[in-house]
Amino acid sequence: MEQLLSWDTAALVAINGWHNAFLDAFMWHVSSKWTWIPLYVVLVACLIRRYGKRSIWVLLAFGACVGLADFISSGILKEVVMRLRPTREPSLEGILHIVNNYRGGLYGFVSSHAANTIGISLLFSLLWRDWCATLPLIVFTILNCYSRMYLGVHYPLDILGGLCVGTLVALGLYYLLERFVLKQGGKQEGLGKWHWSILGTVLGTLLACALLPL
Repeated sequence: MEQLLSWDTAALVAINGWHNAFLDAFMWHVSSKWTWIPLYVVLVACLIRRYGKRSIWVLLAFGACVGLADFISSGILKEVVMRLRPTREPSLEGILHIVNNYRGGLYGFVSSHAANTIGISLLFSLLWRDWCATLPLIVFTILNCYSRMYLGVHYPLDILGGLCVGTLVALGLYYLLERFVLKQGGKQEGLGKWHWSILGTVLGTLLACALLPL
């Protein structure tokens, strides 16, 4: 465990150390929730167009996905694990590059940014089932995750933990939608190859985030 945490810290310091003025501004905006409002509007419009009257349940599922992922991440795990954010860690004071004096809250495990973004991306991808829509959402997820490490407010393990939380929440809510809302003629739409394709995409995202510092 000690070796893993040492790697985690070294990886975070390496990622945070690759900075310049352009990336400071870019990652700051990537990490802001307001930046992505146009994307969320497009996703909502697409879901309403595809699901019509049933879209109310689909949109409620998205709201529940964000709410649950955020609550599990910030309301439960952060308070139970109580792992200090890198920007709050006394041993890293003066080592990390702090952008706009932003340090975040006290605890960082797990990342609610990572949980929320993978939850939104995965749930939409399972519902839409089109790689043309899925791939940009995976880029959206990875950019958000990387920005949190770049800004020094999350360790890689915080990100991986958040991705796991968001994935489980999204899969659970998708199952409920399939079971009670999206079924047609008493028969559920099968997950089939999309089930495994999206899970593979999630695992790829996890692996990509884990390998970023290498």
